[in-house]
Amino acid sequence: MSSLRDAAMTSKAWPFEEARRVLKRYEKRDPEKGYVLFETGYGPSGLPHIGTFGEVARTTMIRRAFEIISDIPTRLFCFSDDLDGMRKVPENVPQTEMLREHLQLPLTSVPDPFGEYESFGDHNNAMLRRFLDTFGFEYEFISATEFYRSGQFDETLLKAAERYDAIMEIMLASLREERQQTYSCFLPIHPETGRVLYVPIKNVDPARGEITFDDDTGREWTLPVTGGHVKLQWKPDFGARWAALDVDFEMYGKDHSTNTPIYDGICEVLGGRAPEHFTYELFLDQHGQKISKSKGNGLSIDEWLTYAASESLSYFMYQKPKTAKRMYFDVIPKAVDEYHQQLRAYPGQAVEQQLANPVWHIHGGNVPESNLVVPFAMLLNLAAVSGARDRETLWGFIRRYAPEASPGTHPDLDAAAGHAVRYFEDFVAPTRVHRAASEKERAALEDLAGRLAAWDGPADGERLQEMVYAVGRDHGFEPMKDWFAALYQVLLGAEQGPRFGGFIALYGIEETQALIGRALSGELAAT
Repeated sequence: MSSLRDAAMTSKAWPFEEARRVLKRYEKRDPEKGYVLFETGYGPSGLPHIGTFGEVARTTMIRRAFEIISDIPTRLFCFSDDLDGMRKVPENVPQTEMLREHLQLPLTSVPDPFGEYESFGDHNNAMLRRFLDTFGFEYEFISATEFYRSGQFDETLLKAAERYDAIMEIMLASLREERQQTYSCFLPIHPETGRVLYVPIKNVDPARGEITFDDDTGREWTLPVTGGHVKLQWKPDFGARWAALDVDFEMYGKDHSTNTPIYDGICEVLGGRAPEHFTYELFLDQHGQKISKSKGNGLSIDEWLTYAASESLSYFMYQKPKTAKRMYFDVIPKAVDEYHQQLRAYPGQAVEQQLANPVWHIHGGNVPESNLVVPFAMLLNLAAVSGARDRETLWGFIRRYAPEASPGTHPDLDAAAGHAVRYFEDFVAPTRVHRAASEKERAALEDLAGRLAAWDGPADGERLQEMVYAVGRDHGFEPMKDWFAALYQVLLGAEQGPRFGGFIALYGIEETQALIGRALSGELAAT
C-alpha cells in the first residue's frame, strides 16, 4: 500500500491531482464531521442525460483516488434540486399539454406524465438512481424537497435571513439593473397554489425568520423561511447547500464557471468553507450544440448501453475532461476498442503507468482482463459483409478465428457481438455506399483474389496483412493508404476500416475471395 500511495502522490492522472487538492484542505487536521464529502448536483427538470452520469462517474474517480492517498473516510451525496419550479416543459416526454398546466409547481408536485410515480420529479429521480445503480456507484441520494421540508436546511435558511443583506450584495453585483429591482434570494412557495413565486420580497424579518411578499394578485403573505415554505434561488442555493452540508468537493460544467465566486461567497457568508471545484468542458451533440435535458439532444445513457458496455462510457468520460467533446453515436466504436486496448496493456505496466491508465480509475484499481479477442470495429465490418442479423451468426466466424472462445468463456465478446449487430443495422447499413473499382483497383483486387486462392498457410492476420500490402505495392499504389481506402470503399462500403489482414483471417479466406468477386461483378455497388 505504501508504494501505491507514494506513486499516487506524484501521479499526473487528473483524478489524483484533484484528490491531492482535496487532501490539502485537511493537512493540519481531519474534518470535524469525520469524513470528506464529495457532492454532485442534479436538476431533474428533464430525463437524466449522459452529462449527469459523467459528473458522478468523474467524481467517483476522484473519490477513489483520494481513498488511496488518505485514510479519512469519504461520502458521496447526489443532490437533486427537485423543489425547483418547472419553468418549461421538456420536449421529449409524453403529455406535454398536461405538464403546461403545472408550470411553476415544484417538480415533486408536478404529476408524472409517464404515470409511474407520484410526481415528475420522483420519476426523474428514479431514472437517475436506476442508472447510477446500474453502474455500481456508491452514493447517498438527497432530495431537495425532503431536505427543505424535513428541517435539515432550517439552520442555514435562518442564517440566510439574518445575513440577507450580505447575500443580496453578492447577488445584485452580478445582475442587470432591471433585474436588481425585483430580485430576492428567497422564492416563496404559494400557500394556496403551491407554485414557486418569483416576486419581490417586501420585508425580511431575521428575528422571526420570516419573509413578507405580495403574490401576483396583490395579496400580502408572510411565511417562515423554514420547513419548505420558501426555497432559495438556484445560485444562492448552490452556496447555501455547500455551507449546510460542509461539502469538500463538487464539479460542474463550464457554463457554471462564471458563478463560482458567487457560490463561494454565499457559502462563506453563511459560515461555510467553499469546497474545491473542478470545472469540466461541456458535451456536444452531432451539430456541435450543448447537450440539453429539455431538448433531449445528444445521447442518453440507455442509448449508449444499447450499443456498448458501460465501461466504454466510463472510458469516454475519463478522457480529457477539460476538453469539449462531441458525443454522438459514432464515438462509441472507438471508445470500446480503446478501452479494451488499455485493459490489455494494464498487466504489463509499472505501478506509475497503471495509475495513469484510465482502466484503473474506471474499476477503482480492481482491473479485469479483456477477453475481447476481436475488436469492435472488426465485428462491425464482419456484420456488414456477412449480413448478420444476430450475434449467433457472428459467432460462426469468431469460433473459426478463435476456437478457444465461446459466449460462456468470453462474455464481453458475446455482448459486443450483439452490440455490433445492432449498431450496424441502425447506423452503418443506412449510410453504406459501395463504389465500383477503377481499372487499376480492379487489377489489384483480381491479383489479391488470386493470391488468396493460392494461399496454403494458416489464416494468420499478420501474414495476410503483409500479402495485402504486397499487392498494393506491386500495383503501384502510392501512398499506400489509397490502396486500403479502395478496399474499404469497394468491398465494405465504408471510408475507413480494420487492418485488412486481420479482417480476412476473421471473415475467412474463401469468403473474402467471394466478396471480391461480388464487388468486381458489380453486385455490391448495385445494392
